[in-house]
Amino acid sequence: MPRRVAILISGSGSNMVSLIKAMAGDPDITPVLVISNRASATGLDRAAELGVPTLTIDHANFANDRLAHEVAIQSALDEHRVDFICLAGFMRILSPGFIKKWPGKILNIHPSLLPKFKGLHTHERALAAGETYHGCSVHVVTASLDDGPILGQARCRIEPEDTPQSLAARVLPLEHKLYPAVLARFIRGDSSPVFLDG
Repeated sequence: MPRRVAILISGSGSNMVSLIKAMAGDPDITPVLVISNRASATGLDRAAELGVPTLTIDHANFANDRLAHEVAIQSALDEHRVDFICLAGFMRILSPGFIKKWPGKILNIHPSLLPKFKGLHTHERALAAGETYHGCSVHVVTASLDDGPILGQARCRIEPEDTPQSLAARVLPLEHKLYPAVLARFIRGDSSPVFLDG
């Protein structure tokens, strides 16, 4: 029986697309739901085009009540009998209570070589710090921000002429390769890290 995966997004969903396309050729895993916390997320249309059910649970409709928002998300996950969750540009911090319900079953991709540059503006911060390499990491989500066990990393060399925009443009294709590779192994119980060079 294939493991059932939900993908949570907030924007264009480019990593979501790479995950869905990779799962299409894998008999052991299937995407069953894409949830966005923003009705304007263009990734919803892209998911629908790929044949995956979509749902908007807009946090703006919950009057800043994070718990109520997460209850609605949990209800949708239960309804679709989800086994694993992939965060793909989901711009909401999940509460410890929500995460506790999914121990070791939520993955996230972050645009830095963790543990460096947790949080936002990673490309700018990598350049400001004079880093030689930059990249992305897939990790298990825990209650601490960007702090769970690392399951994979992909890196590229920072060039002297790089800007935050050019660096982001080179890291994104690495994300699209790394996330599906990690998920395919993780879903089969293999937590050994994947390392890619770009």
